[in-house]
Amino acid sequence: MAFDSSLDRAREVLLRVFGHAEFRGYQGEIIGEVLAGRSAMAVLPTGGGKSLCYQIPSILRPGLGLVVSPLIALMADQVAALEQSGVAAARLDSNTDPHKREAVWRSIDAGKLDLLYVSPEGLMQPWMLNRLSRIPIAVVAIDEAHCVSQWGHDFRPEYRMLGRIAEVFPDAPRLAVTATADARTRADIRAELRLEDAREFVDSFARPELQLAAERKSGQAHARVEALVLERPGRAGVIYAGSREGTERLAERLKAAGVNALAYHAGLDKTARDQRLTRFLNEDNVVMAATIAFGMGVDKPDVRFVIHADPPSSIEAYWQEVGRAGRDGEPAEAITLYGASDLAWALRRIDSREMATEVKQVQTRKARQLYAMLDGLGCRAAAVRRYFGEENVEPCGQCDLCLSPPQSLDATQQAQKALAAVHRLGSGRYGRGRIVDHLLGKTKDPAPHEQALSTWGIGGELPAAHWRGILDQLLFEGLLREDPNDGRPLIRLGDADAVRAAYRGERKVQVREPAPTRSGRPRKARAAAAHVELSPDGQFLFDSLRAWRREEASRQGLPPYVIFHDKTLQEIAAARPQSLDALAGIGGVGASKLERYGEAVLRAVRMA
Repeated sequence: MAFDSSLDRAREVLLRVFGHAEFRGYQGEIIGEVLAGRSAMAVLPTGGGKSLCYQIPSILRPGLGLVVSPLIALMADQVAALEQSGVAAARLDSNTDPHKREAVWRSIDAGKLDLLYVSPEGLMQPWMLNRLSRIPIAVVAIDEAHCVSQWGHDFRPEYRMLGRIAEVFPDAPRLAVTATADARTRADIRAELRLEDAREFVDSFARPELQLAAERKSGQAHARVEALVLERPGRAGVIYAGSREGTERLAERLKAAGVNALAYHAGLDKTARDQRLTRFLNEDNVVMAATIAFGMGVDKPDVRFVIHADPPSSIEAYWQEVGRAGRDGEPAEAITLYGASDLAWALRRIDSREMATEVKQVQTRKARQLYAMLDGLGCRAAAVRRYFGEENVEPCGQCDLCLSPPQSLDATQQAQKALAAVHRLGSGRYGRGRIVDHLLGKTKDPAPHEQALSTWGIGGELPAAHWRGILDQLLFEGLLREDPNDGRPLIRLGDADAVRAAYRGERKVQVREPAPTRSGRPRKARAAAAHVELSPDGQFLFDSLRAWRREEASRQGLPPYVIFHDKTLQEIAAARPQSLDALAGIGGVGASKLERYGEAVLRAVRMA
């Protein structure tokens, strides 16, 4: 009964403050867990509303909500959005001037602040912990929690310190949230943050608004990027390049072609980075050519495309980076250009880094899995979802491989050999390297019983690299599974019916035909519509509302989407509300925004 009562209060805050009528996915369950004073871990897709899972409990529970976030830009964005919704929020970071810092602490001491955003380094300062330990804490949220794990794609050593939070704030529930974490990474997060007994919520990684595509590089990659951008005129987009020089060259090339393009990387001075980020957030059609330094702090909802001029480091990084498109739920595109030289460079980079051998092996495997997906034959979205542990996944029907399947070669016989080797050796007993050695008959000091197995050395027709590719393909198709095993992954047979079908030859396993036999230009990705369908009058009103929003945002020095998302303006344009009560029924119009902007919006509706 108390749980239901708490959720009723949470729904009231959801509607009154944030303007949404119902929770999505696991939001309600996660919030209920935290409101009951219990810790949890939540893996929700980008755009899945992770922030509400700690913002609403921070508003409802007595005390201060602490949010640990890795980037100043991300903190500033969320604080600005909360203030627009009438929530008392602040941040303390290296950019906070002394007078503002003192004012924040006065608000904390007076109990007037609902949420405080801090960096992991800032929070773990002894003086900060000491001061915060003397006040009631409503919840401690660790955002981008994959940064805790050495197996994740964005490991940050300073996040490892956060395990102490359990000791410093023993009575406060802790919530770890992220959008990208496979089984091994989730286990590491739980161990490091001392969440072993906490409930784990893992939502589907489906992003139906994202259309995925990948192309093998052919000729000049930058020329292909230019062509792709010119096919998408007037849209906000992000282009990821592997080097600072690459971002600069891409931006210059696009500007010469008439595109409103900027470069962003860590080599720019802070003022230049801030100015370029502000332009990207505030203007409608900026294309940012960036390194991954332009990352988690970007919360612009109307990015219509992400192009990887150079591939990311792993499927986790890929999903995080392409997830910056379509955060408003409207159609968006993700296009990745890749080549054999990119994989070779990625492997050399991993090999040159100072890290434990075990970690290096994991990062190498993650890189190979990414390229197996990029160069694969099956649905890309389904491959990503299986990678994160989802089962019974159906093809998306809209990625490039679903719309136009590539030419392929039959590898069913080799797949049968690999599946038989896993079975004969003992499903779940060995990793992929050991299985490949067995197939090639090259296991070091093999036991007599292993040499007596019918699968010993039966794979001599292919080199080791090809067998690793086949194992990757089988993993993506769900015929094999990989268990974390404390950082030493073990391969086991996957779905039993599918494996039996492959053994019998009823299910074919195919690999992509080698690149030299293919010809022609890469397939053109289908352009995604940027807006919902509106009548001509509705489109005129929508454009008028955007113009009003742009002026209001400029007056306040805010990104336009902090005031209202495009999706909210589209709903207003379609519904044409004539009263404040009617406007309050539009998604994204909370009480504070209704009070701030309601009359101005209604004037725009009446004048259009």
